[in-house]
Amino acid sequence: MNKKMNICIITLLLVTCFIAIGCVDDTDDDVVNATNEQNTGKSIIIGYPSWDDAKANTFVLKQILESEGYEVETIAADLGAIFQAIAQDDIDIYASAWLPATHKPYWDKYGEDIEYVNNISTDARSGLVVPTYVTIDSIDELQENRDKFEGKIYGIEPGAGIMQNTEKTIEEYDLDYELLSSSTVGMSTILQDSIDNEEWVVVTLWQPHWTFARMDLKFLEDPKGSFGGTDNITMLARTGFKEENPGAYEIISAYEMDINDISSIMIDLGEGMSPEDAAAKWIQNNPEKVDDMLGK
Repeated sequence: MNKKMNICIITLLLVTCFIAIGCVDDTDDDVVNATNEQNTGKSIIIGYPSWDDAKANTFVLKQILESEGYEVETIAADLGAIFQAIAQDDIDIYASAWLPATHKPYWDKYGEDIEYVNNISTDARSGLVVPTYVTIDSIDELQENRDKFEGKIYGIEPGAGIMQNTEKTIEEYDLDYELLSSSTVGMSTILQDSIDNEEWVVVTLWQPHWTFARMDLKFLEDPKGSFGGTDNITMLARTGFKEENPGAYEIISAYEMDINDISSIMIDLGEGMSPEDAAAKWIQNNPEKVDDMLGK
C-alpha cells in the first residue's frame, strides 16, 4: 500500500510539474500578447525626407515597432518641414538627423523644442565628391580647374543641409561655380553618366550612400572645414513622447544601425527594392541585432 501510495504521489507531482511547465509557456505567450494588445492602437508618426539612408532607418524602425504591436505611420516631407513638424509635435520621431554638422541650421532653429534621443550611427560624412580618376584631391583646387567641371556642382533637393553647406563652401573658397539643384536620383544619374563618359564631375554626396558601392568615388578634402567634419546619424523625438510612450521610447533609444548595415539596405533600394521589402530583408538577416534593440 505504501508503495502504491508513493507511486501515486510521484505521478501526481510529475503531472503537476508538466502542468506548471505548460503554464509558464502559456504565461510567456500571454505576456507577449498582452504587451502587443496594450500597444495596439497607439499610433506613432515617423517623418523622413526621401533619401535612401533616411528610408533605411525609417522602415526598419517602423517594422520593429509594429512587431511590438504599435501602429506606425510614415510621412515623407522635405527636411525643413520635418524639423518644424517635430518641434510643433505634429510628428513623433525623426530617425535620420545628421548632427552636429550637416543639419546644424535646422537644429539651431528648432533644437530647443526637440529631444535628442541617441546616436544611431557614427562617422557619417558629407561633402563634395568626384570620381577617382579626377586628378584633384581638395576643394581648394576646384577654381583652377573650373573649365574641366564646366563651373557646375550637381546637387540634390534645395532644402537639404548639404546644399546649404555647399552654398557656404562656394563662398568660403571663392568658387565661381553654379550649384544646380536636382533630386538624389537626378544627381546619381548625372554622376553615373559622367563616369560612363570619363568626364570630370563634382556632386554633393554623403556616406553612407549606395553610389560608393557601385562607383569609384572620393571625397574632396575640405581644409577650411565648410562641411563640418563627420556626423552622427541621430534619433530625434518630439517633446513629451517619452512620457506618453515609454515602451516605444525604450525601443527607439536602443535603436542602432552600423554604417555598413545602412549601406546594405541602400544598395537594395538603389537596385529598385521597395523600402518595406529592403527593411524586411535586413530584419530577417539580422535577428540578433533586432533582439538587442528590443532587449531580448
